[in-house]
Amino acid sequence: MNILLAASEVAPFAKTGGLADVAGALPRALADLGHHVTVMLPHYPRSEDSTLRRESTGVVLEIPIAQKTVRGELIESSLPGSSVPVYLLDQPDYYDRDELYRKDGRDYKDNCERFVFFSRAVLEAIPALDLEVDCIHANDWQTGLVPAYLEIEYRSRSRFSQIGSLFTVHNLAYQGNFWHWDMLLTGLDWKYFNWQQMEFFGHLNLLKTGLVFADVVTTVSRRYAQEIQTAEFGCGLEGVLRARAENLHGIVNGIDDSVWDPATDPHLTADYDRTTFSTGKARCKEAL
Repeated sequence: MNILLAASEVAPFAKTGGLADVAGALPRALADLGHHVTVMLPHYPRSEDSTLRRESTGVVLEIPIAQKTVRGELIESSLPGSSVPVYLLDQPDYYDRDELYRKDGRDYKDNCERFVFFSRAVLEAIPALDLEVDCIHANDWQTGLVPAYLEIEYRSRSRFSQIGSLFTVHNLAYQGNFWHWDMLLTGLDWKYFNWQQMEFFGHLNLLKTGLVFADVVTTVSRRYAQEIQTAEFGCGLEGVLRARAENLHGIVNGIDDSVWDPATDPHLTADYDRTTFSTGKARCKEAL
């Protein structure tokens, strides 16, 4: 299968939480199973390791944002220790900042615009890079518009007609809620701003958008997939999730044992393996 994974952060290129770990490790695991995976994320110059390989592709995307057009260039790299290609979307006005989503504890005011741009760019990159794609894997609210654009605007194009969409929720509490006038930034018809699709208590909700328009929705465990369909854990979206129950699946996150290996982890007080764990774990617990 040809998979395009889109995420707002991917380790080791950019990371604030667990999303980056999954987005960095899952493509390598899928490639080991014989799938062809391509990864795309924004280019955050101030957050990246300067030793990572980066090469200009010369491919420039022109993305409509409301009444203007914004240009971005694709930079090529790869996931370390693999042949999985990575494309970083370079747009300094949006992404060349001290932090990924916020500064001094406050979200950037243009976060909606930044990820409208990224979501459209994910789809525009497919023909621009001549990618063969069977499935687009979008992750969290920052890419919630990807399944919507695919279904509403791109599905009628021959290159996109057979592409499936998968949307993974890593943390339901972060939803990408924005004021209703930000709907103009998306370029989508106002008819989609309704309680069954993109509207959430008068706001534009990008996580809800992804949940509604994706072919399949996954989250990080079977238990969590059940819990988020309840009022206690659904963060207001439990009704949407119950409506998608037939296509909602919980898949337990794995670990990348090339990184998380207590036998070689330099951060542990004592290394241990399956034969020495009783003493090694005891020393680590004592230190903790």
